[in-house]
Amino acid sequence: MTTASSVPTLDPACIPTPVPEIIEALRRVPPLHGMDERELEWLATHGTERKVPAGTTLFHEGDVADKMTILLRGEVHVRRERGGPAALFIGRTAMITGLLPFSRMKTYGGHGYAVTDLWGLEYPRSIFGEMTAAIPSMTQRCVSVLLDRVREITRLEQQAEKLNALGKLAGNLAHEMNNPASAAQRAASGLLDELRVYGHEKYRLGALCLDEDDLARVRSWQGSVRGNGKMLRQDSAQHATLEDGLQTWLRAHGVDETWKIAPELAELGVEPAHLEPLGFLTPVALSVVLGQFASSVRAERIAEAMLDSTARIFDLIRAIKDYSYMDQAPIQEIDVRQALENTLLMLQSRLANVEIERRYEPGIPLIAAYGSELNQVWMALLENALDAINDTGKITLGARRSGDMLLIEVWDNGPGIHKEIQDRIFEPFFTTKPTGAALGLGLDTVQRVVRRHRGYVHVQSEPGATCFEVRLPVEQLQAY
Repeated sequence: MTTASSVPTLDPACIPTPVPEIIEALRRVPPLHGMDERELEWLATHGTERKVPAGTTLFHEGDVADKMTILLRGEVHVRRERGGPAALFIGRTAMITGLLPFSRMKTYGGHGYAVTDLWGLEYPRSIFGEMTAAIPSMTQRCVSVLLDRVREITRLEQQAEKLNALGKLAGNLAHEMNNPASAAQRAASGLLDELRVYGHEKYRLGALCLDEDDLARVRSWQGSVRGNGKMLRQDSAQHATLEDGLQTWLRAHGVDETWKIAPELAELGVEPAHLEPLGFLTPVALSVVLGQFASSVRAERIAEAMLDSTARIFDLIRAIKDYSYMDQAPIQEIDVRQALENTLLMLQSRLANVEIERRYEPGIPLIAAYGSELNQVWMALLENALDAINDTGKITLGARRSGDMLLIEVWDNGPGIHKEIQDRIFEPFFTTKPTGAALGLGLDTVQRVVRRHRGYVHVQSEPGATCFEVRLPVEQLQAY
């Protein structure tokens, strides 16, 4: 728990704690339960007593770990100083911490400081052999502590990895939701304004008091334009040319505010010749009729934009439900192709400059699996591919049947993985990314989930072509 350079030693003026009191405190340490008096006395007399005030820095991240500490009273917090999430380890009264016999720990993984006044015993590495010889059961006790510590650290790191993944997913969804939501909001605001304009134009149209024949001819013209008209795919030059021609015709016929009318007519593909059937109207009537028609077209376009935006939102919500398998049993019949597409949708904000090629074999069977867990696999592999190409390049997804297995492939055209580290990339906490960018648990999670489904994962890589292959059995044979 401590280093000689950073922890104040016991004040010589202080009276050392009597051995019986130390022994009594050692009896309250759970990993030492069952020790006889002689063994407890050995620990009490061979440990270096330390008393440290609250707020003292005990060690820094990267300091050499060379002592085992038995905390008799107090609390220690350890936080990472550089990179990664703000992982927190807490050492409390009656814990054994620091460097333990048989541990591969070399340095401290964070900044440790005393939260309360500390009282403990320290045992340097040099005394470990003598300690295990004097107390044979210490070997098993220390190994048990080590296993508990590994489980706890792994749990914390996995929790941090899940929170990190959840944060990424939330960020992607917020980005994807923001665009259609903003568009729908703008459309709703524009529609309110346009409905006011449309209402005003309807009053003006009514004030013209056109007879039945003229009204029938106007309605017939509007019907023919709506029936034959469509939104044209024009470049800006073509659209501008058509709009200029319409404005010229309208001005020649005495129509005011042609800039409000011509753009809508041009979008419908209306040409000046199509306006000739309305030549019987006076300039004022023609302005009102075309103004009302243009306003109705704008209102329809805005409503269509709202429908498109809200449909996009509902598609995202459906994809989220499918991705998370919300309101479904743990094991489902999984369509791997759809699962890959749902995962792509979650990552849509990163795909603007990415070419996605799909090589899905038609008719591949559904598989019984833990859908939400498999989606963690697809997410981790796709995120790795995107990181490899820096969100610019090509990703190829494949899914086909290979014997009794489904073969799912995720290719990227990034720089590849060096051969000397390909055997290590599935190790927990191993990462090639910069410090703090990742915990190194993504591919470990991939491997654990795939193994749980009685499958296996393999990587092949060379510059410009890296492929992660996931094989899953089609028939799970009551594996769950």
